[in-house]
Amino acid sequence: MTAKIAYDAVEVGTELPAQSFPVTRATLVQYAGASGDFNPIHWNERFARQVGLPDVIAHGMFTMAEAARVVTDWVGDPGAVVEYGVRFTRPVVVPDDDQGALIEVSGKVAAKLADNTVRVDLTATSAGQKVLGMSRAVVRLA
Repeated sequence: MTAKIAYDAVEVGTELPAQSFPVTRATLVQYAGASGDFNPIHWNERFARQVGLPDVIAHGMFTMAEAARVVTDWVGDPGAVVEYGVRFTRPVVVPDDDQGALIEVSGKVAAKLADNTVRVDLTATSAGQKVLGMSRAVVRLA
C-alpha cells in the first residue's frame, strides 16, 4: 500500500480531518490485555487516587496511538509514517460511567520537507485540556 495523498496536492496549513475517540474503562482493560500493561492506575480507581491521580487514566501509549490514527487515516497507509513523537502533558482521565472520556484530535501540515515528506502537527485534547504536546509525525506522501 502507498500513501493516497500526493505531495504536490498538499500545502502548508492543510488540515487533516479531525476525529474524536471515546475511551471507557472497558477500552482500557482491552488495551491492557493487548499491550501487556496492567498497571493498576489504568483500571483501579482506588489505587489511582492513592498515588495522587484524580481517577483512572488512559495508557499514554493508547492516547498516542489514537492521535496517530488521524494521520494514518488521512494518508491511507500506516507505513507512510516515517517518524512520530509526542510529549505527554496531561493524562486522559477516564471516569467509571457509561460515557468515559473523549480524546479529540486535529492535525495540520506544518511543513513540506524533502523526499516527498511532510510534517504534521497534531493537537490532542480531553475534557478541554491538551493531553499531548509536541505531537508531530513525518509522513511520506505519493
